[in-house]
This record gives sequence, structure tokens and C-alpha cells, in this order.
Amino acid sequence: MYDRDLSFNFVFSTKVVFGAGAVREILPEANELGIKRALLVTDPVLVRMKQVVGRVLNAAREIIAGVFDKVPPDSGVHIVDEAYNYAKEIGADGVISVGGGSVIDTGKGVSLLLSEGGKLKDHVGFQNMGRPAAPHIAVPTTAGTGSEVTYVAVIKDHEASRKLFFADYKLIPKTAILDPELTLGLSKFLTAATGMDAISHAIESLHSMQKEYLSDALALHALRLLKDAIPGSIRDPSDVLSRGSQLAAATMAGAAFSNAQVGLVHAMAHTVGARYSLHHGHLNAIFLPHVIRFNCEDTIDAYKEIARLWSLKGEPCEALASFLYEFAEGLGLQMHLGALGVPASHIPELAEATLEDAAIVYNGRTVFDPEELIPLYEAAL
Repeated sequence: MYDRDLSFNFVFSTKVVFGAGAVREILPEANELGIKRALLVTDPVLVRMKQVVGRVLNAAREIIAGVFDKVPPDSGVHIVDEAYNYAKEIGADGVISVGGGSVIDTGKGVSLLLSEGGKLKDHVGFQNMGRPAAPHIAVPTTAGTGSEVTYVAVIKDHEASRKLFFADYKLIPKTAILDPELTLGLSKFLTAATGMDAISHAIESLHSMQKEYLSDALALHALRLLKDAIPGSIRDPSDVLSRGSQLAAATMAGAAFSNAQVGLVHAMAHTVGARYSLHHGHLNAIFLPHVIRFNCEDTIDAYKEIARLWSLKGEPCEALASFLYEFAEGLGLQMHLGALGVPASHIPELAEATLEDAAIVYNGRTVFDPEELIPLYEAAL
């Protein structure tokens, strides 16, 4: 299965507290981390939902010094800077983020700045932190991004219409509270799109240049769970077991890709998402089948393994690509970029920009020329 001598580092440093009602454990977990005055970071929709943010406030009211609820679906560096300034005003010494990947990544940015100071754009890049980040408890309310266990925050520079990467092992949240009851209010679209994000994380981990034993194990079990959990969550939005399976699988896939890395699917999704403000997981779903066909010759062993896991018949690459297209479409996702407002005339520019995205470095097939990507964008259109 591995065509090279294998040596690797594997980092999984987050304490995971899982289960229905796990939100009640926030206060003791915060006490264990020494958080005395926490900034609660969330978004304006969730802050109005008593069954989500209200439960967090009830569980940890005595240490929450303030609430920052301005995080948009595609958070920006200016948002993180604003949240940090507020954190300084209230004397925050830790962060509790409650929301999806955008909220958790914003929480990572605040925890970075509480340690390092300055503005967020001062810290773009990889392994730049000189001190530990302020303690951060992540409480995901979507089941897909895996940001609660990863070392990367992806934050948009809205002025430049591009996504910036802030990556450091010190940024990994100290604790993740995985309470499936907090995901019960998730819409069908977000359940599907974030679920496909998790599937993309797992598959890209398996076909990455940096794949290894431990990430493979997590990615494969995540895929085993996600195949049934996502449709189950959509069929019955109140199904706590399906919601819990999807949530746990998303965290497994997050740990897998945080070590093995992602690839071309994410490079394309980052590029298009930054320009057109489209949902990241939805874009991953669109690009994933096309990248599988593109990568096939170089990564077929990984696709054989997934095909066996999911009992798919026929040539592995085509069987897997076709299955994923039909699976995502069956979840209610629109699978054509053109229908989402991406014009064909922009494809050459998008292909050029994709080569500049850091995720492409780890793709299972090396890409040197933007011309190679134009057929993929045309197929996705």
C-alpha cells in the first residue's frame, strides 16, 4: 500500500469530550485549563438559539467574561482583529468557540493574538508562534470541518479575495466538546455540505503524498461512519445517533487530514470559495469526483481501499467518483459550479490561482501547469 519508506510524526493533542449533554462539561474543562475569564466566540444566528449558545452560557456563565457574536460564514482577518480587541477589553485569558469551522478558526485566531499580540496578518504562515496560544475550548455545532482538532486556521482576506493560512501546532484547541445535541438544529443543506467536507478530508488524507498508518486508520473509519450517518441525519434531523456518528467521524477525519494534509480538492475549493463566497464543504463535494478521476493513476490503491470499504463494484476510480457524485446529489447538493454563478470565462484565472494554494503541494498527483486544471474546472462547471 505504501510505495516509500515510511517515517512520520503524528499529532493529536486535543482532549475530546463526546456525548449527548457533553456541553455540561465545559466549566470543569475550563477550570482544568486555568481559564478564569473566557471570551465566547460565536455567530449571530447561533447566539439567538437558546438550545445552543444558551446551553453553553448556562454551563459556563461564571467564567464567560464576554460574547463576541459577529463571526460571518466566511470569517475575515478584520473580524479576528475586532474579536481580539474586545478580548483585551474584557481581560480574557482563554477562548470558547461555539459554531462551525469559521467560528472555531476565528477562535484560533483570537487565541493566537492573546499570546502573540499585533494584528492577525502579522502571523500568516506556518509554525511562527513563539509562545503557546491562549487556551481554547472548541464546541462544534456542525459535523464536518474537524477544525476542533486541527492546527490550521483558514481566514479570508476580504480585501484581496483570498484565503490566508495560519498554521501552528500551538493553535490546536486544548479541548473539544462534541455534543451531538448541539447539531440537531442544523439545516439539511449544512448537514449535507459539512458532511461532504468530512468525506473530502478523509479521502484527501488517503490519497495524500503524506499519508501514513495512523491517519489512514482514522480516515477509513470516518468514511465507514459517514456513508450512513449523513443520510441518516438528513432523513431524521432529530436522530441523535446519526448526528453523533457524523460528528465523531468529522473529528476523526479532521485529525487525519491535520497530519496527512489535504490536496487539490481543497486547493480548488479555497480558490473558488474566496472569490464567490460559496460554502467550502459544498465546493469540496463538487470537485471531489473530478479530482479522483484526475488523480486515478497515481492514487488508485487508496481508491481501491475505499471502494472495498463501501462495497463499490467496477473500476475503482470511476466507481468511487460516480458514487460520490450521486451520493452528494442525493443529499440535495447542486453539483454544478455554473448553477452557483461561477462563469466559464473565469476558469483560466481560477486554474492559475489554484496552483498558488498551499494545499496542492500534498496532492497525490503532482500538478505543475494550470492548463492541467482547466478540464477539471470545465467538468465541474
